[in-house]
Amino acid sequence: MKIVSTSYSKTAEFSDPKQWLEKISFYTCILEHLAKQHEVLSMERINYEGELQQQGVHYYFIKWRKRVIYFPLQMHRFIKTLNPDIVLINGFIFPLQIIQLRIKLGRRVKIIVLHRAEKPFSGLKKYLQQLADKCVNAYLFCAADIGTEWIEKGIIADRKKIFEVMQSSSQFKPVDRKIARSKLSVDGDPVCLWVGRLETNKDPLTVIKSFLAFAKNKPSARMYMIYQSEELLNEVKELIKNSDTIHLIGKINHPELQNWYSSADFFISGSHYEGSGIALCEAMSCGCIPVVTDIHSFRSMTGRGKCGILYQPGSEKDLLAALLMTSYMDPEEERTKVLKQFNASLSFEAISNKIESVIASI
Repeated sequence: MKIVSTSYSKTAEFSDPKQWLEKISFYTCILEHLAKQHEVLSMERINYEGELQQQGVHYYFIKWRKRVIYFPLQMHRFIKTLNPDIVLINGFIFPLQIIQLRIKLGRRVKIIVLHRAEKPFSGLKKYLQQLADKCVNAYLFCAADIGTEWIEKGIIADRKKIFEVMQSSSQFKPVDRKIARSKLSVDGDPVCLWVGRLETNKDPLTVIKSFLAFAKNKPSARMYMIYQSEELLNEVKELIKNSDTIHLIGKINHPELQNWYSSADFFISGSHYEGSGIALCEAMSCGCIPVVTDIHSFRSMTGRGKCGILYQPGSEKDLLAALLMTSYMDPEEERTKVLKQFNASLSFEAISNKIESVIASI
């Protein structure tokens, strides 16, 4: 079976192919696992032109000028020369291009779209998505329930096309907790970690308010916050100005997160919507116990009750209750459940196996 992976957008700030592949390793490692059983090729668009072989995958780097190509005739001609059986397309925000690809490739080739957190379009673009649906054989959603909105909006016509498959994973492994904490000078009982952008969808303010209330019952508790953007930083600082319970870490290099996830007992998220949840996936790969919002993606990732605690998004009261529940957990037993769920459903091997099952079914 020959599988081609592609997207229609360009990431102009990268000109080193190896750096780029490392940047998107949360996805390319899935391709590399598929390459153990299939011939896998991937088309990448950065400021570099050439080819590269890595872990069984043949990468083509094509340096077309425009960030998004609306009429990718040259690209589609090239894909056809590769003679694929399957084409994986990252994101359903390119309906016009998908329609053209189907016309170029004919009906023999199967097209699978990987959902990348996008929401259904409206207006003319919605109509294009409806047309493109006729060209797509399968959709991969982190949670099948996320696909329900696309059905209700009249974009995806057949629920049988929706498959519950995570589209990214984590290369992190658990580090000995004592060693990780020593490296980071982290302490607390329990140690909790929040990772994300300081913006409203991630809802750090609700998390902070609930954690401060929790710390009144558990004075030894500490929460560390790692963030890549600072939209709500002033509000955050105002909330914690009289407390030493919450520590702002800020932005760090991605590889350092492995020690942070390994040092923490619990990973807390306040997200109201996620297409998947890379931070949660990385936390679980290190055995960090989720205390996360009860949204479609997180419910699926945690195995619908197999590990961690889910709470109502935006509810300080519900999060406080969840945090208080952690005091009655057996951390080692729960950590074992988290790693078992990660390995069974969220690891690169598990994802590639699920994709192979989807391919077999279509």
